[in-house]
Amino acid sequence: MENGALTKKQVLLYHCVEMEELARKIASESDCIHLHSINWRNFDDGFPNLFINNAHNIRGQHVAFLASFSSPAVIFEQLSVIFALPRLFVASFTLVLPFFPTGSFERMEEEGDVATAFTMARILSNIPISRGGPTSVVIYDIHALQERFYFGDHVLPLFETGIPLLKQRLQQLPQTEKIVIAFPDDGAWKRFYKQLGHYPAVICTKVREGDKRIVRLKEGNPAGCHVVIVDDLVQSGGTLIECQKVLAAHGAAKVSAYVTHGVFPKRSWERFIHKDDGSEKAFTYFWITDSCPLTVKAIADKAPFEVISLAGSIADALQT
Repeated sequence: MENGALTKKQVLLYHCVEMEELARKIASESDCIHLHSINWRNFDDGFPNLFINNAHNIRGQHVAFLASFSSPAVIFEQLSVIFALPRLFVASFTLVLPFFPTGSFERMEEEGDVATAFTMARILSNIPISRGGPTSVVIYDIHALQERFYFGDHVLPLFETGIPLLKQRLQQLPQTEKIVIAFPDDGAWKRFYKQLGHYPAVICTKVREGDKRIVRLKEGNPAGCHVVIVDDLVQSGGTLIECQKVLAAHGAAKVSAYVTHGVFPKRSWERFIHKDDGSEKAFTYFWITDSCPLTVKAIADKAPFEVISLAGSIADALQT
């Protein structure tokens, strides 16, 4: 055990402002991870005025940066730091970007569409090489696995998943033998079914009726079970709500949901909150990770939401 501990590398972890809480959790997971700080300021014209503290002392060290590209407004200042850190003669550099925000915009359906997932991957592919070689980019449950091919040879994408954390949480529930996994569409099934194969599965699908897309049950039997809908991310939540209605109509005893990335623009999480007016609670649990820190703050202590932290998984990834 002691010999194994000696082989672990010491990592200096920087982070953006939004990710401070998660960074502290990551550091608490390992004695080999040490938090370092950046002064995030702005000039009078609004452009970033940034300072990397202890820059001279990180030479020859393994360095990581925990990022959150929650909006275009914060991306530039973080990219400025991300491009600066590898050039400070560090032994290696790792970018941890739990949520790759443009991942769902990965394809063109007609001439003129801009696949911003490719744009973001190209930007990150030009992070300078450190003394130790290409930058490692750690991303959780990227929307489409083929996006790994959007990255160039100057970075090494490491695609992680939050599903093992969900499985741990499911094992803590009563009557685990009654748990069924539901996938809202074929894409989610293809993405996750191998990792959740020991649970019975239900697959939903969307069919077009006139101008509307209707969610239908494609296969599987949810009757009498605690059904957990699994997907990589949620935006408005409309698909999840329609899936819940279909599953309940087919006899599901309880319905819960898990997504790795709770994006929830325009406070769309509010439609899932349990109310005290005696109305039916559609979702028993709604699990998200802390990949989107603004959402985590917004839904704190609000049922049915429960946050499953990526801290331990990220700490392990930093030793990869």
